Amino acid sequence: MTATSTRSARGRSDRRPPRTETAPLGAPLFVLNLKTYPSALGPRALAIATELAYAGHEAGVAVAIAPSTPELARVVAAVPIPVLAQHVDPGTPGPSTGHVPVPALVAAGVRGSLVNHSEHPLPFPKIAAVVGGLGDAGLAAVVCARDPAATRRLAALRPPYVAIEPPALIGGPRAVSTAKPEIVVEGVRAAHEVAPGTHVLCGAGIRAREDVRKALELGSEGVLVASAVALAPQPRQAIEELLSGF
Repeated sequence: MTATSTRSARGRSDRRPPRTETAPLGAPLFVLNLKTYPSALGPRALAIATELAYAGHEAGVAVAIAPSTPELARVVAAVPIPVLAQHVDPGTPGPSTGHVPVPALVAAGVRGSLVNHSEHPLPFPKIAAVVGGLGDAGLAAVVCARDPAATRRLAALRPPYVAIEPPALIGGPRAVSTAKPEIVVEGVRAAHEVAPGTHVLCGAGIRAREDVRKALELGSEGVLVASAVALAPQPRQAIEELLSGF
């Protein structure tokens, strides 16, 4: 990957600030999910978050990061960008060992959460409950959908963001925006037919600036990325490569 970002080389006066009037995390948006990769735990999560914050500012792109749950409060305290949880559970605080209710996220200072990722799926009633709970708490839901039909159903809940991620392409060598562009086009259309204000992100296999550029050309308003950065030998270069596609 090349370390040069075409946008980061532009003058500050040329940059347009990310749109936020209907997008609580900004739009277009770059979301980095660190999952629980060993290369992105503990101090490494903080280092990647710091690099993402700096690179996003330089590129003029709205960015957010989702570290593992134990790292949430530490990352929130260290960087100015939105920090998201990777998962949230319905319900209230109390005798619920191992669960992550919305008030716990509020207490940690995060700005929202991924919901229904294919590696941590939820049944529809629970998705509806957590999207509502996040909204009531002033937090942003980034709801993951596997295909256009799921995108339509989940967008009907009116979350601020839906991320289209076909599970078969997650972590793979080919991006959905190039391998299955029709999924992105149909997903964007499906979401906007039922929820015009929902911002559609594109995920699964996004690894290079051309993958990002193509995703935006197909109608998405950002990308959800994981292994391309979390497993990169030089995460900063990987981040800059992807941001240069915006």
